[in-house]
Amino acid sequence: MKSHTSRDQPISFINKKKPAKARSLRALAFRALCVAICCILLAWQRGHLAVVKNVVFNRMTGRYTVKERVKQYGEDVRKRMLPYFEKAGVPWPASKLTLVGLKEERQLEVWGADASGALKLIRVYPILGASGKSGPKLMEGDKQVPEGIYGIESLNPNSAYHLSLRVSYPNAFDRERAREDGRERLGGDIMIHGGWSSIGCLAMGDEAAEDLFVMAALTGTANIEVYLAPCDLRAKEFHPPANSPRWTGQLYQALEQKLKTMSPP
Repeated sequence: MKSHTSRDQPISFINKKKPAKARSLRALAFRALCVAICCILLAWQRGHLAVVKNVVFNRMTGRYTVKERVKQYGEDVRKRMLPYFEKAGVPWPASKLTLVGLKEERQLEVWGADASGALKLIRVYPILGASGKSGPKLMEGDKQVPEGIYGIESLNPNSAYHLSLRVSYPNAFDRERAREDGRERLGGDIMIHGGWSSIGCLAMGDEAAEDLFVMAALTGTANIEVYLAPCDLRAKEFHPPANSPRWTGQLYQALEQKLKTMSPP
């Protein structure tokens, strides 16, 4: 049998392999690229490309604090909002804010306290996206925007929808009515956020979200109330929708009393 010298040995690619670390990095990069492509295709199909854009941006550049976001957008927001504050006679920033979301009108009113503490209408924003119909939110997955008297729990400077304000749903009233009805899984994560589409939240567009985020940060979440109503109860009589819970009328009476302390725009 013929013996092979080193020159006769077949060329092996084993000796030409890349270092293990380089192979691992390439594999990770390839997997990340595949995930990104899949997310973009899925988002394009569902109409949420802006969400993916913001998620990818946050992952690439790192996460922000509320203070950093205020520094980033604060001056532009002040320039945009100062004429509205001056016209309303409200100092910048406001010591107290009230946000009024009207589902039927698809509007979000921003009210601020003047020097005497009286609430003055500062600005009205269009709601670009909101799901559901008239009637309170009853359970997770019903796609309803809540109705009731709430606050702002926190601010999210790294929202997938640019920036967001977290509404304090469910509140004590919601929980008590759910207990009486025997309902569980009330849902949550109700936001006022950027972007143009939403399920169960209020999508305001990115620029409006910047305005609301900065105003809320400067005023302080403890000094903000949120009224979410089926329609403008100051302007017309509204009866609860058919098949509404028996306590819906009580809820609307409380909302009407709150809204009627503020003059319609």
